[in-house]
Amino acid sequence: MNLNKIAQLTNSKIVGDPNYKISGISSVNNPSKSKITILLSEKHLSSKLDLAGAILTNKSIAESLPNQNILISNQPKVSFALLSNCFYKQPSKPLFNKKNNCFLGKDVQIGKNFLCGSNVVIEDNVSIGDNVSLGHNVVIKSGVRIGNFVNIESGTIIGSEGFGNSLTSDQKWEHIRHLGSVAIGNNVSIGSNCTIDRATLDETIICDGVIIDNLVHIAHNVVIGENTAIAAKVGIAGSCSIGKRNMIGGMVGIVDHITTVDDVIISATSTVNRNINEPGVHTGIMPILNHTKWKRVALWITKLDKIARLINLKKVK
Repeated sequence: MNLNKIAQLTNSKIVGDPNYKISGISSVNNPSKSKITILLSEKHLSSKLDLAGAILTNKSIAESLPNQNILISNQPKVSFALLSNCFYKQPSKPLFNKKNNCFLGKDVQIGKNFLCGSNVVIEDNVSIGDNVSLGHNVVIKSGVRIGNFVNIESGTIIGSEGFGNSLTSDQKWEHIRHLGSVAIGNNVSIGSNCTIDRATLDETIICDGVIIDNLVHIAHNVVIGENTAIAAKVGIAGSCSIGKRNMIGGMVGIVDHITTVDDVIISATSTVNRNINEPGVHTGIMPILNHTKWKRVALWITKLDKIARLINLKKVK
């Protein structure tokens, strides 16, 4: 569709050619002349943006951009949500396969030595490599790419819709359609009842050698580095980047946009609310600290009651 139509749908003002044709949405990291790029923060300003067919942003950021096609919105994130729905394609109904009561979509590519449990759903445009095993009731959503020697246990969903929403001026939630997908590398193991959300625009990435326990949720735009191990009931929020060879203990919660370096170990039940910039063992309850420092703090916490009683006794005397 042309920029004039997009401007109408997103309540935006055009600077540039209103007849310029747009075929989709691209991220700031991968702009394209045929697509519109969403720019929500000045920190993402770069020379790469010259490659964008158009840019959707706010008035303040627009003043920093060179002469090109720009859509200016008072609420660019809400405009993005509206635009994502314009380019969202509802997957076609999968074709029924009597074998194992499975459903296969269109243009599915499956490699050698494929094993499939009962009631598996594989949607359109999925690519699956060699020596892949899917347990019962696994769902692979459209566009997902899976490498070689991958095992996915029962009940897991790969490529589900991410949890991205924008609050409008009248305090209503506008859902942002997630138009990206999930890429899973080689030699990956994923447990039962896990959920890996597709990216907003690009790919949620699970790198080679990653092992994931049961009941793990990995949100949109997350990157899990090579040979990382994730224990059960871990939740990783959107746009996190986890380093190589990380070991994440059970019931760890990682807030959005967190980065960890390589060779990090996160103790079970920790809450990670800031970046981890040093390898080693980290424990985070209030908040995450280097593990050695955390043990000293925890020791003092156990003595607080005794210290308080001693202070009160001194006051009485």
